[in-house]
Amino acid sequence: MQVREIMTRDVKIVSPDDTLQNAARIMAEVDVGAIPVGQNDRLLGMLTDRDIAVRAVAAGKTPGKCKVRDVMSEGVKYVYEDETTEDIARNMAGLQVRRLPVLNRDKRLVGIVSLGDLAISPAEGERAKKAIAGVSKPNGQS
Repeated sequence: MQVREIMTRDVKIVSPDDTLQNAARIMAEVDVGAIPVGQNDRLLGMLTDRDIAVRAVAAGKTPGKCKVRDVMSEGVKYVYEDETTEDIARNMAGLQVRRLPVLNRDKRLVGIVSLGDLAISPAEGERAKKAIAGVSKPNGQS
């Protein structure tokens, strides 16, 4: 099975020039804890609720003035829509992440895939278990 078959296609993105307050509002509206940061369908990074809490709020930055680019995670790992679900399960476990942006071969953002997407696919239950086990290991354990 390929990633395109289980991924979420309707993905909201935020601009690196958005304020954290606006990004947090969008995250609340769509009920997500992580949102891709991009421009013109190009992935630049990811913004997580943890980025907002740790890199902004804990540092005393004002959410209405601080820009997404100031706290987003860059160098984001991603998968291609034509990769197999076996590949993404292995990648998620190895990287210890619960979601990955999905790009087409032109490197345009086309979706996002999560452990939940793997878990609800009847054919992918065993892969989801392995991915969850890998994601859940404390850093440094193999």
